[in-house]
Amino acid sequence: MKKKFKVIGIDLAGSPKRKTGICLLTDNIILSCKIVYTDDEIFEFVKNYSPDLIAIDAPLNLPPGRKTLEDRNGEHFRPCDRELLKRGIRFFPITLGPMRSLTKRGIALKTKLKRRKHIVIEIYPGAAQDIWKIPRKQHGLEKLRKGLKKLGIKGLNNKMNGDELDAVSGAVVGQLYLQRKAEVIGNFRKGAIVLPLNEQT
Repeated sequence: MKKKFKVIGIDLAGSPKRKTGICLLTDNIILSCKIVYTDDEIFEFVKNYSPDLIAIDAPLNLPPGRKTLEDRNGEHFRPCDRELLKRGIRFFPITLGPMRSLTKRGIALKTKLKRRKHIVIEIYPGAAQDIWKIPRKQHGLEKLRKGLKKLGIKGLNNKMNGDELDAVSGAVVGQLYLQRKAEVIGNFRKGAIVLPLNEQT
């Protein structure tokens, strides 16, 4: 019998003043999906559901050799980022202006969650959606929603915004990772992004 994993997907915002989408998924069924803002709200959600895995859409490591994001001479890409470039998958470098605050928040959140004994991985919903051949949110929320529905995701509704749909996408990738149906680009010590296998399309 297939184990039913509980996975939380987080589409993290760079600032607690902006919307963060968070989703609890088990066996392709959305049990809870909402918008939160602060880290405390994220921790409360996690505490309520005790997930097997937390998948976060945010950079969770600095590039090798880089001490801070402000170092202008440091490396701008991690090995996993360079692999995305090779595959033609679009993304924003983590040292780009708005990405700096997201990276700082992501690394801090990962550290706190791991201290609480949670398993945390980095995911990228846009890349996953490209692999699944479904539209990203900027191409229309209804198209993204229909694409996720075609993947067999249950519990979607028309009120979900782009942050929530990306959180759902992240949770799906986390579920695939636990089912050994995902690919790890890079390594978790130096920086890794988990993507669905191409055969999932």
